[in-house]
Amino acid sequence: MYRPVEQDRLLEPGRRIRAAVARWPWWVRIALIYVAARCVSFAILAAVALQQGPNPWGSSSPDYLHFVDIWDAEWYHRIFSTGYPGSIPRDAGGTALQNPWAFYPLYPFLVRGLNAITGVDWLVLAPAVSLLAGLAASLVIYRLFRCFASAAAATWAVAFFVTFPVSPVLQVPYAESISLLLLAGSLYLLLRRRYLWAIPVVALMCLSRPIGPPFAVVVLAHLLLRWWHRRRDPVSVRQLAAGGSLLLASALAAVAWPLIAWAVTGDIKAYTDTETAWRGGELTLFQPWFDEGQRLFGPILGLLAPAVLVIVFALVLNSPAARTGGTDLRLWCATYFGYLLAVLEPQTSTFRMLLPLFPLTLAAALVSPSRAYRGTVVVLFVLLQIVWVAWLWSWAPLPGGGDYPP
Repeated sequence: MYRPVEQDRLLEPGRRIRAAVARWPWWVRIALIYVAARCVSFAILAAVALQQGPNPWGSSSPDYLHFVDIWDAEWYHRIFSTGYPGSIPRDAGGTALQNPWAFYPLYPFLVRGLNAITGVDWLVLAPAVSLLAGLAASLVIYRLFRCFASAAAATWAVAFFVTFPVSPVLQVPYAESISLLLLAGSLYLLLRRRYLWAIPVVALMCLSRPIGPPFAVVVLAHLLLRWWHRRRDPVSVRQLAAGGSLLLASALAAVAWPLIAWAVTGDIKAYTDTETAWRGGELTLFQPWFDEGQRLFGPILGLLAPAVLVIVFALVLNSPAARTGGTDLRLWCATYFGYLLAVLEPQTSTFRMLLPLFPLTLAAALVSPSRAYRGTVVVLFVLLQIVWVAWLWSWAPLPGGGDYPP
């Protein structure tokens, strides 16, 4: 049996390592965590690729680069190569068919521009852009979290973000990485009240993924709260003018892509009809959640399921840990969650759509300072990465054809 002095000697090397790591610049620490997480995801993706059977994109057991260039990556690749069609393809009944207009242009056009400069092919360049944008997003998210929490808590929150079960998407040819980078930057600038600086960032964000509408609502709520609390937190006319400019720019940017689709194709419903092509029916706000609830839980519990989901989410947002993250981040989470309920058809891709709720990783890190708890969360997330990649990213035909999308 070890005596306390001997136990202290055994623990001393670990303490010295933690002390040394704590002295590293914050960006080195976050970068190393991100790289380690992406190496783990690389190993998971590469291992599952070896088990991949014949699929719509190629033969069995593809290499890593070909394995990550599937699903929506194929659509981004098409946009990179040929751009967008001049009209919306439709069937004999006039229903829009799946086409590139559902995918926003910033990511594929950025890769195209870098390709013109470097000559590096899409297969290598596209995942590299995603990988680097994910690193930049992690650094900005850390700075955002440091506005509310200690360096240790913010570091663990970023560790949760980069190991989240769907985090392998940060290194595949999807727009999530660059969209999250721009979202984190927009939230940081809003929080710091750099309204005019935020305008170009928000404009680019709204051309990366369809997350502009909830952000515009957050800007409106932020400005209304500033006005409401103006006695204890004075706001100048100049600040209000700058904030109003950001609000106007956010609202215009939120609808920019549907307007561009209309201008190019001459079809006012070009974007909305294209989006609904994936669900096989008209867009009906909120209704798909009740339909899916009834399918999963029956006619009575199914109608209650969306309400239960909203109540649980509200309790999470109002928990002491979540409240530590400040009003603006909670506003974003609430608004984005409501946006998903309004326009999203619940499906397996919903897991990926949860990434913009990344401020909740700070709340998760603040639940307990215990390293055992925080380490367990990271391990659990990594294990769930295996589930996500093997179940959803890997393609296997369903009995009725097709497969569940990631």
